[in-house]
Parts: sequence; C-alpha cells; structure tokens
Amino acid sequence: MSRVRMPADVEREDKILAGLTARQLVIIGVPGVGVWAAYSALGHLVPPLVVVAVAVPVMGAAVAAALVQRDGLSLDRLLLAALRFGRSPKRRTTGPREAAPMPSWVDATAPPLPAPLNLPVRAISDEGVVDLAEHGCAVLVSCSTVSFALRTPDEQAGLVNGFASYLNSLTTPVQFLIRAESIRLDPLVDALDQAAPHLPHPALERAARDHADYLADMSQSRDLLRRQIVLVLTEPGDVSHGAVTVRRRAEDAVRGLATAGSRAHVLTGGQVAAVLSSTAEPASKHTPAEGLANPDAVITGPVYEREA
Repeated sequence: MSRVRMPADVEREDKILAGLTARQLVIIGVPGVGVWAAYSALGHLVPPLVVVAVAVPVMGAAVAAALVQRDGLSLDRLLLAALRFGRSPKRRTTGPREAAPMPSWVDATAPPLPAPLNLPVRAISDEGVVDLAEHGCAVLVSCSTVSFALRTPDEQAGLVNGFASYLNSLTTPVQFLIRAESIRLDPLVDALDQAAPHLPHPALERAARDHADYLADMSQSRDLLRRQIVLVLTEPGDVSHGAVTVRRRAEDAVRGLATAGSRAHVLTGGQVAAVLSSTAEPASKHTPAEGLANPDAVITGPVYEREA
C-alpha cells in the first residue's frame, strides 16, 4: 500500500507561471501590456524619464494589487468588496415605532428610528431549556462544521442527503445561527505554565513554556475568531409541558445531524448563558462561569455531621 501526501491547502489556486496564479498574471499582465503598447506608440515622442515616471506607479499598483494580501484577501478583492459596500443600501436596525413626520417645508424623509433589543428570556434551567415567557421555551444545540474539500462526490452527496433528510423530517420552524466569536487562549496558557514543571525532561519544560509564550503573544497581537453554529429549537405553550417536547426534538436533531457528518450536542444551562452573553456582547472575551446558581435558587451552606 502506497502513501500519498496530501497538502492541507487543497483549495489554494493553482500557480501557472513564476509562482503566480492566473488571476495574478492577469492583474500584472494587462497593465504591463498597456504600458508596453503606450511606449511603443509614444516612445519616440516623449523622453524615457517620462515613460519611467508613468510606468513605475502603474506597474507598482498592479503588482501590489496582485501580491499584497490582508486577512487572506488580495488588494483587488478588497477593493471590489469596498466598491460593493459603498454601492449597497445601508439602513440601521428598525423598531416598531415610526419617526415623527417631517415639516412640510422640509424635502426629506426620516428613516425609522432604531429600537432597543429586549430579550424575552425569563429563566434558563440546568438542562438548558430557555423560558421565553409567553413565547414558550427554546433549546440550543451546538453543531460542528462539515468539510467538503477532502471528500469524494459520492461522500458529498451522502452528506447532503443526510442533511436533507433531517430538514424533511421537521414539522416546526428551526433556526440555524452562524456567528464568529473571540477565542480565549488564557486557560490554555495557564494550563501549559502549570504543567511545564511536572514534565519528565527539562527540554520538554522549555518547549512547553516557549509554546505558552507564543500563544500569549498571539492572543495579544491578533484577534482570534472561531465559527460557531447553533441550532435553535422553540416550542410554544406552557414551559412545563413544552420543555419535555423541545428536549426530545433536540435529541432527534442530534441524531439527524449525525447522518450529515455534524457532531452536535445539546447545550446545558451554563453553556446557553455563555452563548447569550457572548451574542449580546460580541467584542467581550469574558464568558460567565459555569456552575452558578439560578436567580431563584436557595443558597445553603455546607452540612456538618455532629459527633455522637
């Protein structure tokens, strides 16, 4: 049996000439051909310094647009995204209240005013059931992503059919929430610092501390994000009766998504609170600690046994 090494960057564009992709060659080649054509037509009419003064900025901009990248995107793609953003309509989140009418002598239309976001969350149980008051209850299921890049067409079709089977089995609406949240490396750095002195060799201890320093520097110099996919299932009606139904639907969703290659699990009360907290404040890297008591729970002290 022979082994074939497969690169991790299978989705990278193919390099055609001189380590450049077809897109980069077009971005650099078109201005280069234009500069050469202009020099061939006007070279005998203008001094060479004028041609160099015009050609250097043009070719420099073309090379920068093709080779320079930011956040994994080339400058030409960033420029295209900026143009699309500038041309797209922009409107803030609107609320139910309408703005006051403008005076007749003002030729303008006031946009709707934004409204505050009031979450209808009344309580979260230890099992992860969210009490939505008159809206019923909800359960959150965390789902993992599925990579199609390294799978054969038959495997891709099987995953799509598995996901389609789960969607066809639904009888009530569900919501898939896809969001990006900040990654905290502080617990990992602390774990490495605590485990380093107990390693069996001094070289391993130095390597562990170096890796901890690298992670600490990376967390301070970069904004680390991870993608989170949450399936939200709701059940109208009374919470006492709807909690059992929505929990059963969540367990069915875990089994249904497993056929699509996604590893899913129902979130507990602490995990649900962490998701809601990070969603309401995406820039914050602090998550509430798990194991906290509910607001209506009775706090008791330790029980001591009396000696006979």
